[in-house]
Amino acid sequence: MQYDFSGRKDLVRFIKEVNAQGLYVCLRIGPFIESEWTYGGLPFWLHDVPGIVFRSDNKPFKYHMERYAKMIVKMLKAEKLYASQGGPIILSQIENEYGNVEAAFHEKGPPYVKWAAKMAVGLHTGVPWVMCKQDDAPDPVINACNGLRCGETFSGPNSPRKPAIWTENWTSVYQTYGKETRSRSAEDIAFHAALFIAKGGSFVNYYMYHGGTNFGRTAAEYVPTSYYDQAPLDEYGLLRQPKHGHLKELHAAIKLCRKPLLSRKWINFSLGQLQEAFAFERNSDECAAFLVNHDGRSNATVHFKGSSYKLPPKSISILPDCKTVAFNTAQVSTQYGTRLATRRHKFDSIEQWKEYKEYIPSFDKSSLRANMLLEHMNTTKDSSDYLWYTFRFHQNSSNAHSVLTVNSLGHNLHAFVNGEFIGSAHGSHENKSFTLQRSLPLKRGTNYVSLLSVMTGLPDAGAYLERRVAGLRRVTIQRQHELHDFTTYLWGYKVGLSGENIQLHRNNASVKAYWSRYASSSRPLTWYKTIFDAPAGNDPVALNLASMGKGEAWVNGRSIGRYWVSFLDSDGKPYQTWNHIPRSFLKPSGNLLVILEEERGNPLGISLGTMSITKICGHVSISHPPPVISWQGENQITGTRKRKYGRRPKVQLRCPRGRKISSVLFSSFGTPSGDCETYAIGSCHASNSRATVEKACLGKERCSIPVSSKNFKGDPCPGIAKSLLVDAKCA
Repeated sequence: MQYDFSGRKDLVRFIKEVNAQGLYVCLRIGPFIESEWTYGGLPFWLHDVPGIVFRSDNKPFKYHMERYAKMIVKMLKAEKLYASQGGPIILSQIENEYGNVEAAFHEKGPPYVKWAAKMAVGLHTGVPWVMCKQDDAPDPVINACNGLRCGETFSGPNSPRKPAIWTENWTSVYQTYGKETRSRSAEDIAFHAALFIAKGGSFVNYYMYHGGTNFGRTAAEYVPTSYYDQAPLDEYGLLRQPKHGHLKELHAAIKLCRKPLLSRKWINFSLGQLQEAFAFERNSDECAAFLVNHDGRSNATVHFKGSSYKLPPKSISILPDCKTVAFNTAQVSTQYGTRLATRRHKFDSIEQWKEYKEYIPSFDKSSLRANMLLEHMNTTKDSSDYLWYTFRFHQNSSNAHSVLTVNSLGHNLHAFVNGEFIGSAHGSHENKSFTLQRSLPLKRGTNYVSLLSVMTGLPDAGAYLERRVAGLRRVTIQRQHELHDFTTYLWGYKVGLSGENIQLHRNNASVKAYWSRYASSSRPLTWYKTIFDAPAGNDPVALNLASMGKGEAWVNGRSIGRYWVSFLDSDGKPYQTWNHIPRSFLKPSGNLLVILEEERGNPLGISLGTMSITKICGHVSISHPPPVISWQGENQITGTRKRKYGRRPKVQLRCPRGRKISSVLFSSFGTPSGDCETYAIGSCHASNSRATVEKACLGKERCSIPVSSKNFKGDPCPGIAKSLLVDAKCA
């Protein structure tokens, strides 16, 4: 067994960097992690261990799992990275969401849970261990919650000696091909995080707080390369507003309550049919409260400690002194941001491209043969996404009408007859089984059928992962009135593509002879390459592959992931067109781009762009709480008193570093209609709205505009609740 912690896999270096930034670590070592990672993070060679059953009371699996866990802990102990040694690791997790599958293992499930817990605790890290979604986690391992609504769904710790912790508060819903796109609002995330804390929760971990990229072939089956781009920090590391800002305000409000919260002296009581209060009181001078409105449709006015409070639908107001509202989960005061892709380079010149047409293998050239259809994953051993299934048969007459039918489990299929492409088919994350059916252009004599089975990642979830199957399941040819079944027939196999075998994605001198001039006639299974310079500046870089179909891309020999632009959602749109290229992958000039295109994409439509936040917008009403920074009291970081900031609601705008507000696109103090996506002046509007905002903001990186009639030199409509909506451009 060999371990690889080189480059981006350097776990020790990563944890040290986390520590350097003043953060803590919850180390989730798995070894099964799911995480939409191919094979759930397990190496495929485990599949071939004799007698193994993953994640059960199985001797071979437990042997390899313990060996791995001991290696990780020993390595981190040697670097003194656990909190017990002065390091940043405050929690460790063994296994992952085993409660979802435990029942499927029958009598082999519970003993495995007990063994895993005992094994982990026996590693003596000096910090607690947790098991998520594991209600029966044995002492002293902590059972934790994962999900969208743990404040509502978590039954709590299974022992009074354990804290309530939330190991995955999902900031979005991960995307898969064939599944409808879903997001999650900043208001909903904040509501459930605040509710969990109000009910005694002591730890909330967001999944994901920073989106990312599934480089190479790391994504699980039918999972796009872009991962959790809707997180508070998006795939490119840019602020996803208002999620980032709204959660930052939530965290600051909770910090203001820290002393009463830590006292653990609290009471919970009803404020109405769907309203309740959680009050924490350390002493007569230190009190904090969370006022909750569970009604998702209506405002609610509640009475607490002699005062009345208006709660918006499905919201929580946080009162750090049991008197004044510092934050409400449904009232977003932070700005909204718009990310824009700016095209920096077009690859539209025929002269700049070279190509390599992939070899279509036939049965005669196959070295691996079997009288059956082999299972895809067990044949490729995850060395490639691709497996060729080939066979030959004799046809006595030409032009006879024949129909080829192929049933497959994974995940895509390209069919060739006598070297000519006849069609493709694919499944989806929700429906993995699919059928390709095409008419066959047969000739008299021997005909060759070559079927390319393609995996888009390995499965990553569920019980008995080692038993999953993929690839071709049945192949038939209907000739006139006869059905010929080739499922049990002599087949030839080839693992991988010829371009993979000769490593076309690398800039080696040995592969130059394989490339030829671009012929401008697209055909399936073609490799393309070109050279480009890195865009100037520091903005994140991405490759626009909207003109392509399906395949994989490399920059300077490093895979930036798969793409599948031709897979459309229910609205007829691709799930992803931009692939992230980290600037660390790039040189200033002479960067090699290699594309493997499975379908008939057009490389002349590819472009290079940069990502940036170009528009910022704020929409705040007079009823919104002021920014949490305005709270008068002890600074939670330094222990000093804060300067007077002004307890007024404000629209606060801030451009990314290096950019300034160049123009105000819209400004209205009064009753503007709509939101930051679509807006218009309402029936009430201060005529000096634009001038007031421009004076405060133009030419500045950041600005703050109080939402008050005084700031706009008069009330445009007395007696009417007003708000300020500002949309501005950063340049």
